[in-house]
Amino acid sequence: MRVLRVVALLIAACVAAIGAARAQDATTLKKEMVGQWELSTTERSKTCVVTIKGEPVAQGFKLELEPACKTALPFTKDIVAWSLKGLDIVRLQDAAGESVIDFTEVEAGIFEGLRQGEGVYILQDLAAARSMAKSMDQMIGDWAMVRSNGQPVCGLTLTNTEADQDNFQVFLKPKCDAAITQFNPTQWRLERGQIILMSKSGDVWQFEADDNAQWRRVPDAADPLIMLRQ
Repeated sequence: MRVLRVVALLIAACVAAIGAARAQDATTLKKEMVGQWELSTTERSKTCVVTIKGEPVAQGFKLELEPACKTALPFTKDIVAWSLKGLDIVRLQDAAGESVIDFTEVEAGIFEGLRQGEGVYILQDLAAARSMAKSMDQMIGDWAMVRSNGQPVCGLTLTNTEADQDNFQVFLKPKCDAAITQFNPTQWRLERGQIILMSKSGDVWQFEADDNAQWRRVPDAADPLIMLRQ
């Protein structure tokens, strides 16, 4: 009996510790969320500033949306508060406490949420988002695609002209290598530090910046393609 009592006490202690850890996690996340955030489409063609606060309101906590939100992202007209659900879900909710959109953290300071029939939306720290926007502006213009030995294989132009809700137009210049012509990218976007090129058929090429200020296609290959600004 004494052994059973000890085991029961240990289980109770573990349950209490888990509960305390969860409460601590939620408290930490709440503190981290207080501040200004950007709510946007994945490619940031439509953006909205959300100021998240810690003051309690009915069924959640206070937030403020800039006036332009309702025009840029119409679903935000229903958002009146925010709350935490579970350990890691940030909920933007309506007056009844129902979810308008739920976000989960996918990278430090970057949250993703899905609205059925509309697509994925991003919630991220406002300062970081504006820094990313500056980076995207720097991507616009003429590029050369070369092999690892420096041999040019294609020229292309990244534009800021919207191709669809998430992507922008890209144009190949004449006399590209056959492999590039066959791929024939027509759209691009900057996503999580990568240049994404997409063809009409749905094929995708990804390029990451390396230590030499150039962009290498990933996953890496013996003779990789490299993109250089012109």
